[in-house]
Amino acid sequence: MNRLIRIIQHSFFCFCLVSFTVLNSEAQTNETAINAKVNALVKQMSLEEKVGQMAQVSIESLGKIEGDNFVFDPAKLKDAVENYKIGSILNAPGIPLTAAQWNDVIDQIEKAANKTKMKIPVLYGLDDNHGCNYLLDATLFPQEIGQAATWNPSLIFNAGVITAYESRAASVPWTYSPVLDLGVNPQWPRIWEDYGEDPYLTSQMGVAFIKGVQNPLGSKDKLAVSIKHYMAYSDPKSGHDRSDAWIPENYLREYHLPPFAAAVKAGARTVMVNSALINGIPTHINKHLLTDILKNELHFTGFIVTDWQDIENVYRRDHITKNIKDATMLAINAGIDMSMIPYNYKEFCTDLISLVKEGKVPMSRINDAVTRILRVKEELNLFKTPMTYLKDYPKYASAEFHKASYNTAAESITLLKNENNVLPISKTATVLVTGPNANSMRTLNGGWTYTWQGDKTDFYAKQYNTILEAVTNKFGKENVKYEEGVAYNMKGNWSQDSVVDMDATVKAAADVDYILLCLGENSYTETPGNINDVNLSPNQIELAQAMIKTGKPVILILNEGRPRVINKIVPGVAGILDIYLPSNFGADALADILTGDVNPSGKLPITYARYPNDLVNYIHKPSEGGGNPQGGEYDPQWQFGYGLSYTTFDYSNLAINKKTFSPGETADISVTVKNTGSREGKEVVQLFVSDLVASLTPDVKRLRGFEKVDLKPGESKTVTFHLVMKDLAFVNSKNKKILEAGDFKIQINNLTSTFNVNKTETF
Repeated sequence: MNRLIRIIQHSFFCFCLVSFTVLNSEAQTNETAINAKVNALVKQMSLEEKVGQMAQVSIESLGKIEGDNFVFDPAKLKDAVENYKIGSILNAPGIPLTAAQWNDVIDQIEKAANKTKMKIPVLYGLDDNHGCNYLLDATLFPQEIGQAATWNPSLIFNAGVITAYESRAASVPWTYSPVLDLGVNPQWPRIWEDYGEDPYLTSQMGVAFIKGVQNPLGSKDKLAVSIKHYMAYSDPKSGHDRSDAWIPENYLREYHLPPFAAAVKAGARTVMVNSALINGIPTHINKHLLTDILKNELHFTGFIVTDWQDIENVYRRDHITKNIKDATMLAINAGIDMSMIPYNYKEFCTDLISLVKEGKVPMSRINDAVTRILRVKEELNLFKTPMTYLKDYPKYASAEFHKASYNTAAESITLLKNENNVLPISKTATVLVTGPNANSMRTLNGGWTYTWQGDKTDFYAKQYNTILEAVTNKFGKENVKYEEGVAYNMKGNWSQDSVVDMDATVKAAADVDYILLCLGENSYTETPGNINDVNLSPNQIELAQAMIKTGKPVILILNEGRPRVINKIVPGVAGILDIYLPSNFGADALADILTGDVNPSGKLPITYARYPNDLVNYIHKPSEGGGNPQGGEYDPQWQFGYGLSYTTFDYSNLAINKKTFSPGETADISVTVKNTGSREGKEVVQLFVSDLVASLTPDVKRLRGFEKVDLKPGESKTVTFHLVMKDLAFVNSKNKKILEAGDFKIQINNLTSTFNVNKTETF
């Protein structure tokens, strides 16, 4: 029998080896064929045709909105696609279109492209930031910050699969996502667009999404991704959008580069560039970052696209050059392959052609850029199948897809406080629902929802439930009261709010069992979302204090894109749930959590600050809050990775396979987790590691692994992490990765242990 088993095992191994060899050989053959076809195509192209492929125009410059549809101006479409040979078009026209309408839009574009001599298909791109958010009838998911709060990569992979499927149903093969910026500055207006503040968590979530969206590239239900915004866009010194960051290169490499490196390794085919500056240099002309690191060091073979008008910004905003033409020269020579020129594509094309003829941009750079662009188009199979149609995607906007969105929202919601187990509450309880976020689909979704700022979401998403509507469905109309209390000024600045009727709100609280206080932010993104104060608005604080004074149990529901400081009201509320920006099914998930139909399992992917002047992340140096009386103070409201449950978990038996490792080895670290409560629940097991002594001051601790487990009451599970020693290397002041000999501490929940690395090695 043992001999038979060995024969079977050997046969299976041989089968796997042969299968892998065949698949690898097929992939290499396919890549060779693609390269040969693209190279032949490039040789046939004129300079004008090549430059046209490097230009991208926004759709609103080619037509206009008529009613609830977009109509091309035939002359403008012909000029852009047929005359200037534009290689790419992007954006929504100012209103969301249905998938069927998008089919018609893309079909007209591809028919125009087919009239050109080379018949190169146009590559269309949309910002699928949380599902296909510019499709009127598509499935939307929680924004990335909420996705990260699930700590469940399988959910993010599935969101990617669905996003790709629905985007191709609309004929769009390219998405400007995922965002891999680190949410390290809570002042920054785009923090909710990313997967949180940690490089490891961001890498894991980003890779999961990329694999779901893109693999296998060329399939009719997959997209090319554009990872963004390369890199360190999220860490400006001022906290304001598109402003300067001051970051030494070793810190760029240590913290900001890893998610992009992981994404490139996972096969990401396009990269969008940081719109701002790093150390006074606009990223769009930083050859060291774009070519030396991204293309040469990381071996990125796709193409680099600018963000909105950013070559022009080198001239207009940053005063680096005397004109746009010189800015174009610097950007293309630095490594930009495609320029996002919303409107004035003629100037870009004319200038770049002149720069080549003047010898200021080498033809080799043009050929490289065009080769990269055409390679992606060929990998997407656009030359053979430039169009895909809604009729071939029967699961579009299906109940199955909606359930996936709901599941993601349900696992993202994070319980931050539950004094005396106030939650869950009985379905027969009476509740007052109040606050500016209580009856709004706009605030549940945030920006990049149907429109850029998400300001029309209440109209376009009216078929879904607001918090008030979901709670009313759950508790019954007779048990729910509603008073707005504070309202956003929808006609003015997104952040302005005003008190509506405080007396009426206080009076309504007299006859209920609980108060559901829905506070946070209105929708915004990019520069319009800049703030000068991270405190929650004074009017919302006033409403909270008035509700607390009623003596009724107050359950605070935070619906916000970034952690607004709330230290004045935290002590007075009984329960706190952070729902982030959970999208169209978020309120339904919240209602199920309020009543205990769902046990919350989200964990913070960011540090929630307690004070406006203490915005330190969990990754910090001992001098920034390590108990040193001569350093800073790290005292957040809630730490990164924090989140409660309706059940309890016990950790035991932390073990490591040995105590001393060489740099090339892997440690096996295990721990047992037991559900010691009375409810089934999901727990995120988090592995943190601390380098105790290093030649460059080490971080206090770093996340090096996590796994989400589902446990029934009384059930135990042993979780094992495989920690590669080389992954513990840090980037020193010479920009080299080094793993130094010495002691390391591991921490899982309240358990700790140590191990030793016996030799220093540089990579």
